[in-house]
Amino acid sequence: MNAIRVHEFGGPEVMKLESVPDPTPGPGQVLVGVRAAGVNPVDLYIRSGIYPVKPSLPYTPGSDAAGDIKDVGPGVTSFKPGDRVYVAAPDAGTYAESVVTAASRVYPLPAAASYGQGAALGVPYAAAYRALFQRGNARPGETVLVHGATGGVGIATIELAHARGLTVIGSGGTDRGLALIRDHGADFLVNHGAPTHTEDVMRATSGRGVDLIVETLANVNLDGDLSMLSKHGRVVVVGSHDRVEIDPRMAMSREAAILGMSLSDATESDLVEIHAALIAGLETYVLKPVVRLELPLAHAARAHRALMEPGALGKTVLLP
Repeated sequence: MNAIRVHEFGGPEVMKLESVPDPTPGPGQVLVGVRAAGVNPVDLYIRSGIYPVKPSLPYTPGSDAAGDIKDVGPGVTSFKPGDRVYVAAPDAGTYAESVVTAASRVYPLPAAASYGQGAALGVPYAAAYRALFQRGNARPGETVLVHGATGGVGIATIELAHARGLTVIGSGGTDRGLALIRDHGADFLVNHGAPTHTEDVMRATSGRGVDLIVETLANVNLDGDLSMLSKHGRVVVVGSHDRVEIDPRMAMSREAAILGMSLSDATESDLVEIHAALIAGLETYVLKPVVRLELPLAHAARAHRALMEPGALGKTVLLP
């Protein structure tokens, strides 16, 4: 089969399409024929060598995918060949025509979702759910600000919060992006490039501030986030590219909490909860992942470059 292989850490050009042996599932594993593979920012960090945990070289990138069960290993009774599924498995190596992974990291893909949408679930939607409900303790009736809402995690956060009965403020940098998040459930829109964006958020809450902020770029926004929180407000940090300086008094005066979030720290029971909710949301059309760019598997380098371009709207996937 064909797969993307990385023999050295570096820029996008280190990813090469190669022929590798077909994998075979072992006990408790399934073989999935990949129809679409999700491209996530963490894939770029790992490939470049800056991620704290590095895979052994050579390796195949990717943790998210969607496709069909081709074979099951001994002891697997939850799936059979032909089942539509999505994969959410760290280090699975989904930039390939087929992937073997534990059956516990594979989930039914409802008929309402395309393969491309299924490939958009593993990291973005799981991270959004964990940030909102398992770390941020979001409750119906609260107000949440989703900073950088036009990407995969942002759109997922808006949809999940809207479905749970929260008032959602979404930020974006372009008219097109703001229109997209409005269509996916944002109640209020703010342009985070505007000099008045903090005042716009406060105006949307009648001066009270937001109960929760899901922050995708903490190194840019965290200090300002603290000034927009209500009493006992929370910020959940989903992403950050660098260090940041904050004024602790902003958190002290509000008795606010700054919370980190990592999918790798989710327990088995956390994952069961997350994916049960995501499957239900797909089945009822509450969740509608946005796939903005589909590229052939051989164009993985282009997909990584596209992911770093400003103004990204939705998800990029590779098609084997």
